[in-house]
Amino acid sequence: MKVALLMSGGVDSSYSAYLLQQQGYEVLGIYLKLHDKEEKHRIFIQNCEKVARNLKFDFIVLEAQEAFKTIVYDYFVRSYEKGETPNPCAMCNPNMKFGFALEKALELGCEKIATGHYARIQEVDGIKRVAKALDSSKDQSYFLYAISQESIDRLIFPLGDMLKTEVKPRAFEAMPWFGSLEEYKESQEICFVETDYIAILKKHAKVDNPGVVRDTQGNVIGSHKGYMQYTIGKRKGFSIKGALEPHFVLDIDPKANEIIVGKKHELAKSLVQASNVSLSTLYNDKEYDIKIRYRSTPTKAKLKVQDDMITAHLLEPVFGVAKGQALVVYDGDCVLGGGVIA
Repeated sequence: MKVALLMSGGVDSSYSAYLLQQQGYEVLGIYLKLHDKEEKHRIFIQNCEKVARNLKFDFIVLEAQEAFKTIVYDYFVRSYEKGETPNPCAMCNPNMKFGFALEKALELGCEKIATGHYARIQEVDGIKRVAKALDSSKDQSYFLYAISQESIDRLIFPLGDMLKTEVKPRAFEAMPWFGSLEEYKESQEICFVETDYIAILKKHAKVDNPGVVRDTQGNVIGSHKGYMQYTIGKRKGFSIKGALEPHFVLDIDPKANEIIVGKKHELAKSLVQASNVSLSTLYNDKEYDIKIRYRSTPTKAKLKVQDDMITAHLLEPVFGVAKGQALVVYDGDCVLGGGVIA
């Protein structure tokens, strides 16, 4: 069976190529050119070519920068302009990696698509689901909540049953020509962000734009450097007159260029709403685990799924709920779907 492997030039996807071959698959390596960092692309493509050459499989580069800019990059910038905290990886996965790339892979005769993601595929009642990886510290299932069932049915995650600490030594042992560990940096969480997201926004918007800080009663109590520099839950970077205890960003008003702050207990939310992207109405009026951020701990909630909205009534409050982040619903280890927090 021919499998398209999405390669990044790093250790994880390179070792995935080796594992797929060991399992008897015919591998086609694909590198997606997404962002505009050409020097990065040059280095990563060289790494991919070295793996393909040594393991003797075909490798191609797909140009996808124009679509990526429209679907992921511009969305990222617009979200911050609207006072939201976007999740570009969750947007890229269904549209670019398991949308555009999968379509090309099928055209090239592949039956499956694989990546170096830390996640698994589990079958429940005859339906394949994305599930959490064995390595909970590296699990990436949260970012995969929006991919289509057609894509899930074709997915392979070679690293899903491995610990990240196992992968590197095994990779260098299996592929001694691969180089040294020092040559391979950890993947960045957001591929097009070099230092921090502010540097990206400064290319497109007036980020340094001082404004006022208000409390929940509407009183002006301080100043800030520009609303786009803040996310929900942030406790630094703004000044409060006479504050004796920490204040946290509770809300952002982009039109007025204001942020609203309060004490930590005011961050707590017992109800979270999201525009539905991939959750079936079958899960209406039932209790499941949800995550409201990648690094958040799963928490129990009773769900209402209706009118293109997901409403989660939490059994215990959560902190730091931010518009634009993903609300992802789990049944045990399996991802059921989710939406974008409104």
